[in-house]
Amino acid sequence: MLQRHCLNQKELARRWGISHRTLERWRYTGQGPAFLKLGGRVLYRLADIEAFEQSQLQRALKISEAVARVGYSPRRLTADPARAARPC
Repeated sequence: MLQRHCLNQKELARRWGISHRTLERWRYTGQGPAFLKLGGRVLYRLADIEAFEQSQLQRALKISEAVARVGYSPRRLTADPARAARPC
């Protein structure tokens, strides 16, 4: 029954299109979804996989939001004639 609700690392790697070694590295560094280690086998519960996927969702910012985050200034985008004349 546990098998239907879990994926092993190769199945999860295939689902995400990444190497199973990446999942191993993530486990070592504490990244990635929660996992179970039972009898030497690593299993990922579907609920944990889906929760991790949900936490990784990102949305595109509108230009106005991106500008607000970086502190846009029209002066920053204008070329400085003194700097432009200097050689690299």
